[in-house]
Amino acid sequence: MKALTAIISGLSLAMGMTATALAAQPSEWGLWHQEAGSDMMAQIEWFDTYTFWFITPITIFVMLLLVWVMLKFNARSNPNPSKTTHNTMVEVVWTVAPIVILIAIAVPSFQLLDDQLQPEEEPTLTIKATGQSWHWEYEYQDDSEISFESFLIGSTVKPEQSAEEAQQERIDLGKTDLEQYPNLLAVDNEVVVPVGEMIRVLVTADPSGVIHNWAMPAFGIKMDAIPGRVNETWFKANKTGIYYGQCSELCGKFHAYMPIAVRVVERPEFEAWQQTVAEADLDTANKQLIAAIEDKKNIKLAQSQASE
Repeated sequence: MKALTAIISGLSLAMGMTATALAAQPSEWGLWHQEAGSDMMAQIEWFDTYTFWFITPITIFVMLLLVWVMLKFNARSNPNPSKTTHNTMVEVVWTVAPIVILIAIAVPSFQLLDDQLQPEEEPTLTIKATGQSWHWEYEYQDDSEISFESFLIGSTVKPEQSAEEAQQERIDLGKTDLEQYPNLLAVDNEVVVPVGEMIRVLVTADPSGVIHNWAMPAFGIKMDAIPGRVNETWFKANKTGIYYGQCSELCGKFHAYMPIAVRVVERPEFEAWQQTVAEADLDTANKQLIAAIEDKKNIKLAQSQASE
C-alpha cells in the first residue's frame, strides 16, 4: 500500500494536481486533494485513488451499455422485439461481479476506518478546540495551561474591518506574506504543535451555540463540533509548516470567516514557544516563533546559495 501511495503521489505531482510546496492550503484550480501532511491522509489518498479505478470502468461500461441498448433495441432498429425473459449466465455475472467488487472495496475501507479510530500510539499532547460564533478557541490540556482564541486576520471582507485596518493587522502580526498567510485562511493565533508526534484534538462547540466542524484537509480530519458533546480526533504531522482548514458545517452568516490554522514546528521550537507563553505572553511567543522560523529559512537559503 505504501509503495502504491508513493507512485500515486509522484504521478499527481507530475500532472500538477497537488497543492503548493507549502502543502498547507488549497491550490487554484486544484483537481485532487491537498498534498498529504500526515500518513493518515496519505492512506486516504490511496483509498480514494483505489476506488477511482473501480468507479471509472463501471461508469464507462454502463454508459456504453446504455448507448448500445438505445441504438440496437429501439423501435426503428428492432421492430420485432425479442421475447427473452432471462439469461442464466447474465444473471449470475451481474450478481457475482458486484459482490466481488464490493468486497474488494470493503476490505481496505474497513482497515482505513480502523486506523482512523484507533491510533497506534498514545498522544503526547491533547488540545481542546471549541467552536464559537464565529471563531475557534483552543486549550492545551497539559501543564502549560495555554488557552487562546483564534480569529481570521487581514481580510478585506472580514466583518466590520476596512482594507486599511486589515493591512495594519497583518503588519502588526508580521504576517504580510500572502503566500504563507493567505487571505480568508490566516489567523492571529495558530495552534502550535511538534512535528512527528501524536496530537489528540477534543472537538466541541459552545453550549449556547450551534454545530461547527473542525476540518483539516492535509491531515484527513473532519470532525463535528457539537454543543454539549466532545468528539475526539487525532493527527500526526510528518513535516513542518502551516496547515490551513476551515469550519465545514454551515453555522451562520459568518461561517466563511472561521479558518483553522495549525503551525507544525520542531520539538525545541515548540518547547521554546511554550516557555515564552508562560514567561511573557502569547503575542510575544508567536512573534519570536515566526522570527526563529524565518531565521532558519534564511540560513538554509544562504547555505544552498553558497553550495551553488
